[in-house]
Amino acid sequence: MELNKLQMLIKKSEGAKLDFKRDMELLTSSQKKEFAKDVAAIANTPGGRGYIVFGIEDKNKNVIGVECDKYMEEKIQQIISQRIDPPVPVRMEYVKYKRKNVGVLTIFKSIQKPHQIRQNGAFYIRRGSTTDVARRIEVASMFQRSGILSIERTPIYEASAADIDERLVYEYCKKINLDEAVSNELYETLGICVSTESGHMHPTLGGLMVFGRHPQKYIVGSSVRVVSNIEDKIVRIFHGNILEMLDGSEKYINELIGGLGYPVAAVFEALRNSLVHRDYFDINRETVVYIDGERVEVSNPGTILNGDSLKEIAKESNPPRRNSWIYERLIILDEQKRFLESGMGLKRMENCFEEPCRVKFLNIYRRNMFKVVFPGISNRFEC
Repeated sequence: MELNKLQMLIKKSEGAKLDFKRDMELLTSSQKKEFAKDVAAIANTPGGRGYIVFGIEDKNKNVIGVECDKYMEEKIQQIISQRIDPPVPVRMEYVKYKRKNVGVLTIFKSIQKPHQIRQNGAFYIRRGSTTDVARRIEVASMFQRSGILSIERTPIYEASAADIDERLVYEYCKKINLDEAVSNELYETLGICVSTESGHMHPTLGGLMVFGRHPQKYIVGSSVRVVSNIEDKIVRIFHGNILEMLDGSEKYINELIGGLGYPVAAVFEALRNSLVHRDYFDINRETVVYIDGERVEVSNPGTILNGDSLKEIAKESNPPRRNSWIYERLIILDEQKRFLESGMGLKRMENCFEEPCRVKFLNIYRRNMFKVVFPGISNRFEC
């Protein structure tokens, strides 16, 4: 690591991807355990590379320094391989700073998340500058972001095959040229339902969200909430499967601001992306559209997958999708062809405005939320 990079790190406060340690003692089992938890937590926390800096006091940034140990990286690799599954990729370096040696452990962005502590089976993340046990929903989201687990095929045991709209399944089969009568066997073949050992059929989450009659009976936070604060505060909530919610909310938003010359196509693009890419593990938070004079905002649970940056996603013609099963069925079912374009549509949202920089994309890791913020309706638009 270059000196100027170290100086930049030292100027920062401890955070999700940065930890300062006064010394580099890794002799006892307790020290090794705490060190492994910190490494795993930094690796599991979304974002790029992380760093542990040894020989610097956190509060006042006094330079204490450490002894150079040419075998330290090997010792660290042994600790990681014995205590973290899968092992985290790291690199250990020493940098001369103010006539003292400072140790810097670089924790590289991992494609094998989540990382688990072998001894207790726990998953750790960083909450600000603190290492903490990941909650159930956070662990589930980590597995989904890694592609190991997909909630779309998870059965909803409270629901039954009667909650699936046969008409939609029939239309879908016609569009894919599948000439087969609607049946429980067909539901299972298509991934719409799964059967238990007792023979009962239960819809998958994806099956309910695409083909369900009223998914919100079982998936509470899967609705769309539109909050209008133009004159008086008005809240409208849209229920139904994804296409029903999209039809209703787009019509309502167009009635609210379409006649004002506002480029509603940008809001529609953000809303469509929200319903397809949202994190359905987060069952208690809706997709929300907020409208007032200062801003129009679309927010939904779920940061961008795999820690990819917004620039990378914008350039990617076929980016990773959190809910590919849902996406592929919507492409076929949607008569309006709203999901045909590739990508997340970030550029299309920006291009709806004369000044693209006025559109903000916020990937809020600590809240597992993605927001698109457009100019408010009090602005003048020439698109």
